[in-house]
Amino acid sequence: MPFRKVGDIKIYYETHGSGEPLVMISGCGADLSAWANQVPVLSLRYHVITLDNRGSGRSDKPDIPYTMQMMAADVAGLLDSIGIEAAHILGYSMGGAIAQEFALTYPGRTLTLILSCASPAGAPDVALPEPQIMALMFDPETITRLTPLEWSGKLLGCMCSQEFLDKHPHIVNEVVARQTEHPTPLHCIMRQVEAMLTAHTYDRLSKIKAPTLVIGGTADRITPCENLRLLASKIPNSELVILENLGHGMFIEGAEQTNRVILTFLKRHALGLAV
Repeated sequence: MPFRKVGDIKIYYETHGSGEPLVMISGCGADLSAWANQVPVLSLRYHVITLDNRGSGRSDKPDIPYTMQMMAADVAGLLDSIGIEAAHILGYSMGGAIAQEFALTYPGRTLTLILSCASPAGAPDVALPEPQIMALMFDPETITRLTPLEWSGKLLGCMCSQEFLDKHPHIVNEVVARQTEHPTPLHCIMRQVEAMLTAHTYDRLSKIKAPTLVIGGTADRITPCENLRLLASKIPNSELVILENLGHGMFIEGAEQTNRVILTFLKRHALGLAV
């Protein structure tokens, strides 16, 4: 199995395809299986690297305070260990906060930056999800009352439209099964949540120089559209794409459309690296 020792932990990762390197960073509580609809498509043109963040999947799960700087350093350390100097960086949700920190801390290693369903970390006026979603994501008492299977199912219900969930129960079952094969324990969910709540890139976003795509959906109940607009407004020369009728689960419900936007952006900024 592909593990690498990075700092104080072992990181589980996978690589697919060849071409310019593309790192994909998952959201809170999710492991690299979250990219099941993206890897087969993106790896046709890119050397795709996915990883389980500390606390998730098959990576180590220390019960210590996590920070975005620490998790960005995990990504950098993984790239060091597999001999990659610079890469396209794609972060989703919490992974978007990690990606913001990575681009700011390692600007020379960030070829392009893609921030999906992400908020500007530490913004004073960021829009919050509705209360029941906040509880599901951030309240220990709510989370501890649920099994990993129940928690993943309820979270998916907040990410995709009811119409999609009703029409595609087999997809729902597949997603939940993948996410619960290597479940993230409660203490790690809360450590990742703490890292998100203490993250602060907002005042530094203007320093990001990498070509940046901010992408999300109009129906996102977890990362409201105004957060995407605020994020894009703070990053010089960034592109903003908001897809109609897609929510936080755009990589599931709108996989084909989302993949197409990402590929178009990456093609436009291809560097022709020797690989």
